Order: sequence, then structure tokens, then C-alpha cells
Amino acid sequence: MRTKLFGIGAAFIFFLSGCGSSEPAPAKKAEAPKPAAPVSGQSAAFLMFQQARLWAPDAQLLRLESVQVPEVKPEPGKTGAWRANFVSIEKKAQKSYTYSVVESEGLHKGVFAQTEMPWLRSSAVKPYYVVAIKTDTPAALATALKQKDIAAYAEKNPEMPVQYLAEWTPQTPNVAWRVYWGPTVSASAASVFVDATSGEFLKKAR
Repeated sequence: MRTKLFGIGAAFIFFLSGCGSSEPAPAKKAEAPKPAAPVSGQSAAFLMFQQARLWAPDAQLLRLESVQVPEVKPEPGKTGAWRANFVSIEKKAQKSYTYSVVESEGLHKGVFAQTEMPWLRSSAVKPYYVVAIKTDTPAALATALKQKDIAAYAEKNPEMPVQYLAEWTPQTPNVAWRVYWGPTVSASAASVFVDATSGEFLKKAR
């Protein structure tokens, strides 16, 4: 009997000591969400291509361009959003896609498709396969900045937006990145063509 009472008493004391020493765990501070990171042209192109080939298995790029997003700070060769025009020779149609890392005015987060439109071949801009973009935009920018006058302009105008456009036009023998400083191609103050496959400097437009 004494042994039994002793055991009960010991258990009761252990229970009390456990209750007395327990303290509520400190609440974890909620971590602030990390700002959305910009992406390169090649990365965005492949993400949009995955959706475009569901629309048309023979989908080819016609135009790939960067889009400035106020909510995302650009990095060298990277922006918050991209726009691509894909064409299907079999369908004789084109479809535009956007990819954005955030919701913004006129943009949805992720890949978003526009309405299919008719398309006719033109000698002004040729379609090309997405795999032709072997040189990504950070490398294209680095090549452009190897030109002394371009580098000098960029240094004097650090607030001027740097934009990127991949097309195959009669101006270049292959698909090329056009790296330019300014709001639009026509209004750019400095512009360079870089081969999108080899990464070689081709020429300056301005």
C-alpha cells in the first residue's frame, strides 16, 4: 500500500512540476515576403513556348521583347515581364503571350495568352525556333557594353531603361537581340545588335 501511495504521490509531484515550468512558446515573427525577382529573356521565352506549343505544335517565335514593370526592379539582362508573338505556319495564325513575375497593370502573373489572330508570311520579319536563342539577355547586354561609346552612354544615363528585342529581320543574318536604351526602339539613343545564337556583336544601330 505504501509503495502504491508513494508512486501516486511521485506522479502527482512530477505533474505539478511539469505544469509549473511550462511556458508558451514565443510566437514566430512572420517573415516579410521576398520581392519578386526579374527574369531573363531566354527563361521567359521557354516558359511561354511551353504554352504556345499546346496551342500549335509547330509554334515558332516571331518577336520576343522585354516589358518594364514598375513593381519589379530590373537587373542586368533581366526584367519583370516579357511578351512573345508566336506563329503557326500550319494554322496561318499568330498568338501573343506574356509572362510576368507579378500582377501589374495590363499583366497577369505567370503565362497569359491573348486571342489567336490571322498571320501571313512577310519578308520583314521571319519566324524562328525558340532554341535559336542560345545567348541569354545578360550575356547580350555584356556584349553591348563592350562597345566603348555604348558603355559611356550607359554610365552617363543610369536611369535610362535598358530593353531587349529578339527578331530575325533583314538587318541581321540570323536571329538577333537588339539591346537598346530608351522607351522604344524608334526613340532609343543607343542600340546594339547581338547574334542571339553565337552571342557575337553584329553592329550598332545608333
